[in-house]
Amino acid sequence: MTWATIERFSPWIATAMLFLLWWAFVAIFRIESYILPSPIETFVALYQYREPLLKHGLATLTTTLLGFGFAVVFGLLLGILIGSFRLAYSALYPVLIAFNSVPKAALVPIFVIWFGVGTVPAVMTAFMLSFFPVVVNVATGFATIEPELIDVLRSLGATRRDIIVKIGFPRSLPHFFASLKIAITLSFVGSVIAEIVAGNNGIGNVMLIAGSNFNVPLVFAALLVVGLMGIGMYAIFAVFERRFTGWSVRGMGGIEHATGG
Repeated sequence: MTWATIERFSPWIATAMLFLLWWAFVAIFRIESYILPSPIETFVALYQYREPLLKHGLATLTTTLLGFGFAVVFGLLLGILIGSFRLAYSALYPVLIAFNSVPKAALVPIFVIWFGVGTVPAVMTAFMLSFFPVVVNVATGFATIEPELIDVLRSLGATRRDIIVKIGFPRSLPHFFASLKIAITLSFVGSVIAEIVAGNNGIGNVMLIAGSNFNVPLVFAALLVVGLMGIGMYAIFAVFERRFTGWSVRGMGGIEHATGG
């Protein structure tokens, strides 16, 4: 078996070992299912409640993608502004840091007062959790353009718009796609939190009802659904990242391969 084959199957091996350790922990300490279900009980609940989990999973995915989409558009525009103008950076960056420090779960009751119970608070919470990584990474991509390069372009007659479009965007793409992989996972966190606190559908609502009925296997099955959706979206953005920024991605272990280790 080659090293490339081992590397290809390593995520599956690690996942199988994790489930095996989970099963062994439950079996050795004889933990009841209403406290910590075994992987088998979780998969049984996943199959038993597959239809409601599919329905509510799609609802969570929809709200997550809506909040994520708004976060990408807003974060991209704000990141370009902050990264391109020193005054905007000085004025807005401290405000963003302060806003990002506010616990987003504390904002859910406010969103309920403003928009009522339902989808909108989940979309807003997903947006609030995911836009900050996009802003920071895009701004970093624009702010790290070498001053010498900007001076050369300006001496050749390039406008600020030319620098942003022809230099800023390509330079910020690796940072942008890296932020997308982080932001989408945070969007799921925001959606589920809002659905638990103030939702009438979605995976968070399923977890709330199942927990109140001590149906812990269903809670873990719902968590598994969220995890699978997060992995799926992460994988999609990883594919786009390799497609559009393959020139900048060497992958983990690059130093090891470069040094022959």
